[in-house]
Amino acid sequence: MDTDTDFAEYAAARWRTLVRSGVLLGCDVAAAEDLAQQTLLRVYLKWRHVVRADDRDAYVARIQLNLLRQSRRRRWTGERSASTLPEPIADDPTGLVDDADLLRRALAVLPEPQRQAVVLRYYLHLSEQQIAAVAGVAAGTVKSRLSRGLAALAASPGLAELREGRS
Repeated sequence: MDTDTDFAEYAAARWRTLVRSGVLLGCDVAAAEDLAQQTLLRVYLKWRHVVRADDRDAYVARIQLNLLRQSRRRRWTGERSASTLPEPIADDPTGLVDDADLLRRALAVLPEPQRQAVVLRYYLHLSEQQIAAVAGVAAGTVKSRLSRGLAALAASPGLAELREGRS
């Protein structure tokens, strides 16, 4: 296959994940789509390096986080809540919308480093070492951020409803 075809297949396969991770990192849907588009543009420009990377998904996650940080450095850093999440996964999304909203709200109250660690670990399924490389911090710092973030999420009253099996 040629480079453009390889990239097009990768972009199509990763689009939803990039948008959803952008939303989980605190962007509204439109900003998350912009971030995903900017990420894929940067990935395309660096495609030779991405293909040769030991862990392609971690490499792309680092690009996405760097772009998010750059955009927040240049503009207002306040968060705007997303009114909807992109494309629910289940056949009957009505129940999942409320659950996704509860999760998004719980993640929104976490400090950004903790939110990033939780999203990278539990949504993108990166290891602690991969997160440390992506975030540019020590593995112990990642463990601390995950521990504190999970403790805060466990104490979240909205997520308590999910744990109790609310239907």
